[in-house]
Amino acid sequence: MELNSLLGQAPAVRALHEEITYASRCDAKVLVTGESGVGKEVVARLIHAGSGRRRAPLITVNCAALTDTLLETELFGHVRGSFTGAYRDRQGALELAHRGTVFMDEVGETSPRMQGLLLRFLEAGEIQRVGSDAIQTRVDVRVIAATNRNLEQAMTQGTFRQDLFYRLNVVRIMLPPLRERRDDITALVNHFLRRFNRRFRREVRGINPDALSALTSYDFPGNVRELENVLTRAAVLSQGDLVLEEHLVDEPAAPRADATPPPPSADGRVATLDEVERAHIVRVWALTKGHKGRTCQMLGISRPTLERKLKKYRIADGVE
Repeated sequence: MELNSLLGQAPAVRALHEEITYASRCDAKVLVTGESGVGKEVVARLIHAGSGRRRAPLITVNCAALTDTLLETELFGHVRGSFTGAYRDRQGALELAHRGTVFMDEVGETSPRMQGLLLRFLEAGEIQRVGSDAIQTRVDVRVIAATNRNLEQAMTQGTFRQDLFYRLNVVRIMLPPLRERRDDITALVNHFLRRFNRRFRREVRGINPDALSALTSYDFPGNVRELENVLTRAAVLSQGDLVLEEHLVDEPAAPRADATPPPPSADGRVATLDEVERAHIVRVWALTKGHKGRTCQMLGISRPTLERKLKKYRIADGVE
């Protein structure tokens, strides 16, 4: 995601930019929270770019992607011979980012042991490489951490250290999910289409109203990252200069269905489970105009399951 993935005029986005500006001007540790795909790394880059550390490196470490041993080496470095394959001394991210910033993504996934090592570093600023008995150096690094977990809940469950949380949670920035800023989807769509045109030398000039309505009606559990992926695929499928609703095939970008069950009949009889299921499928079927791929996405079922239910409930065939 580019930095402009945080563009928009929703009140939450305007407040977010003010918080980023404040965080850039101070040098405190920052904890960025929010769902997956909302742009936590984008926030870290904006903070670093606006800070007094911008001429030094910004190094990103994904804590969830590495085992404990690899994460320790990635952060603190190692000395020659400390493990098989350690043929030379190696600096870790914290040393390499001296006078700069380290962005620790998914810090909530770290183990208790790693949390202890992080806490020790945050308190003293000292680097001890893996395999060494001595402190190598002291470094001046700003730490920006991010997580999609509820760390307050993790503390009560004993899976995240309270003292580490308070060390990281000096400035807190909470990113809103895309479903809470639907008015910004149009601007984001136009941004991603312009970026697609530059990257692939295409001339997709826009999106038709039905396709845009489908996107703005969807909750986007994957947030801005999911929207970007949906638009990129749709633009690839488009053979003309306009993204149409049909180009969103097999993507979860369709209006949400009203899943209200049928009311009791006049004699007070409650609908059977089959009747409720049939009514829901018919409602979704109508919303997708009989599109099987999109119906499967909305119902959360496979194509064979949908085919069986269409036959069972004698619902007319639609389109592929």
